[in-house]
Amino acid sequence: MRYPLFAALIGFAFFGGCATPPAPQPAGQGVLVIAHRGASGERPEHTLEAYRLAIAQGADFIEPDLVMSSDGVLMARHDPWLSDSTDVAARPEFAGRRRTLTSPEGESLTDWWTFDFTAAELRTLRARQVREGRSKAHDGLYEIPDFGEIIALASAEGAARGRLVGLYPETKWPLEHAAAGLDMASAISAALTAAGLDKADSPVFVQSFEPLILKTLRSRIGTRLVQLVYPEGWQAGAPANIALEEIATYARGVGPYKSLLIDPLTGAPTGYAAEARALGLEVHAWTFRDDDRPQWAPLPEDEIRAAAVAGANGVFTDYPATARRALDNR
Repeated sequence: MRYPLFAALIGFAFFGGCATPPAPQPAGQGVLVIAHRGASGERPEHTLEAYRLAIAQGADFIEPDLVMSSDGVLMARHDPWLSDSTDVAARPEFAGRRRTLTSPEGESLTDWWTFDFTAAELRTLRARQVREGRSKAHDGLYEIPDFGEIIALASAEGAARGRLVGLYPETKWPLEHAAAGLDMASAISAALTAAGLDKADSPVFVQSFEPLILKTLRSRIGTRLVQLVYPEGWQAGAPANIALEEIATYARGVGPYKSLLIDPLTGAPTGYAAEARALGLEVHAWTFRDDDRPQWAPLPEDEIRAAAVAGANGVFTDYPATARRALDNR
């Protein structure tokens, strides 16, 4: 049975360490379908068309990764570089904008960067499918939207369907944006406040790999915050890079890479979700893809159901229709 989003939100009406954590839900009940970059398995990621399709397929939340333009507009791209997800390399007028920067992981990257373009310039680019093996039929058709457009889309599409459609923005490279003179925390908090989405019961989660921006946002807005984590050193069986006890002091949830939640060789629960939920944390695992699944899962639905059994409250997926089907038919 599908659990409507408004029912799932009833238990989310508090925020912060001073409130009593909710009792853990039965495993697999009310699991949220979070459209990872929209329905990015079928449309170029982070386009209004990808988000619209995800909503039509039953996603409870749509996920816009947020970067910023040089004039301070929040735009939807998975990364602040542009060569793989847009046609910027084919645009001679922007050839001189290419330059080298160092990533948060210390890697030197030469590319075109969102914070070297105005929002108007970014809107002239056209989006492309970034993953190999997926259809390129929609390449070159869609613009890069800003956060305001995505908020409006979620509201309109939800109203048309008589249900809430939540937003799940992720901050990308906030420290590098700050070096470019751009304050991502202020931009996000201002956008959510202007839209009336800055409360603990708003249908919004804000996620990040970087604790500092989440702690900054916690002091400014009541919107629920989620700390993204991955296995230390990306080693099989390694603990998460940030301890759950630390996360519980400033965030409402944790977003673990799926191998922290379920054994990548068998799909068995690791116990991670149970530990997180005992601390009052929501558990939203990433990323489930029909075209990239483990050998033990003959069907993509199998991996999603395993995550639900392991205790996930939500799953990020490139294929919302698959997750909706998997969870509704449990």
